[in-house]
Amino acid sequence: LRYAGYSRVAGVDEPASPVHWGWQCARRGAEGARWAAREQAAVAAAQDYYDLLGVSRGADARELKRAYRQMARKFHPDVNQDAGAEDKFKEISNAYEVLSDEQKRSIYDRYGEAGLKNGMGGMGGPGMDFTNPFDLFETFFGGNMGGMGGRATNRNRPMQGEDERYELQISFSEAVFGCEKELECVRLEECESCTGSGMQQGTAPSTCVTCGGTGQVVTTARTPLGNFQQVATCPSCGGQGQTFTPCASCAGDGRVRRTKLINLRVPPGVDTNSRLRVRGEGNAGRRGGPSGDLYVFILVRGDSELVRDGINIQSTVTVPYTDAILGTTVDVNTVDGEVELKIPAGVQPGATLLMKGRGVPKLSAPTQRGDHYVVVKVSIPQKLSKEERAKVEEIRALSG
Repeated sequence: LRYAGYSRVAGVDEPASPVHWGWQCARRGAEGARWAAREQAAVAAAQDYYDLLGVSRGADARELKRAYRQMARKFHPDVNQDAGAEDKFKEISNAYEVLSDEQKRSIYDRYGEAGLKNGMGGMGGPGMDFTNPFDLFETFFGGNMGGMGGRATNRNRPMQGEDERYELQISFSEAVFGCEKELECVRLEECESCTGSGMQQGTAPSTCVTCGGTGQVVTTARTPLGNFQQVATCPSCGGQGQTFTPCASCAGDGRVRRTKLINLRVPPGVDTNSRLRVRGEGNAGRRGGPSGDLYVFILVRGDSELVRDGINIQSTVTVPYTDAILGTTVDVNTVDGEVELKIPAGVQPGATLLMKGRGVPKLSAPTQRGDHYVVVKVSIPQKLSKEERAKVEEIRALSG
């Protein structure tokens, strides 16, 4: 299982890598809905998102929405047949998706597109998945192309399943060195009774009498400015254009909730709020669409002695004042077990000693490890025996 953690482990600075993304787009033709998988290589220098939408860097949410509406209408491939219009339409969708999200926009403003791809600020990585641009367009304009005269969207097209979330708690040591875990996940899977169709066996769908199979109803309202037509999803068929007898097992959804055991490899170096992505293990899609993904959020239990700071570890060791003066060797508890540490003579209280390479592996380069820092505390007795006091006074006289 491949790691695609959202959290960026402190100290890890990854160079931007080529990014590939898949677009599943709804294209409507005489034979109804069909999906076409498209893959496009990311260009070396992507156009600035603000420039794509034609807004300033200080644009607010209202300006962004207005700019997206104008640009999306202009470059939608059902309206604009020019070469490159569809690619431009996708870029506009990506730009709006990032700039309309406060967290993504903040990362983009600081690090650019590379920051989003490399998972800075806790965002996903490597790479970043964008919403289907045609789905985003429909949330603004609905299925009637915003009054542009386009064709109604076929709502019977395959739909990807929803993502699922799972919170996994692991020990300090497991986070440092990685581990294998078996997850018991509850998710929606294809209904075996109707094979995902949602229809009762032995029945067939019929054309919706309310919308005539279009999936939409048109209402007309008279206004002082003339008649105004509004297109809405058909309330009888939910926009599918068909009605049917629902399956008794899944109540027409085409999916039922089941439990599945999933084996997960947790890579070395994860930390609390790290996110692991397990592709295709989310909820099943509808009407033959692909399954969603499973996102596993990590919670690391603390250690009684060791404190983590990114890829480095810190702990404390207490030595008697005599050992602080004369020097000694102590055993220090590390993630690798007990390791001898030399305390130099004359060490001062609060001094920090380095144990190189005894820290946490880098998440993206597990062969590279951080360091372990040991803070020295000096124990000074509150009471001395007569003999001890005499010796200390003798030392003071000698050093005086």
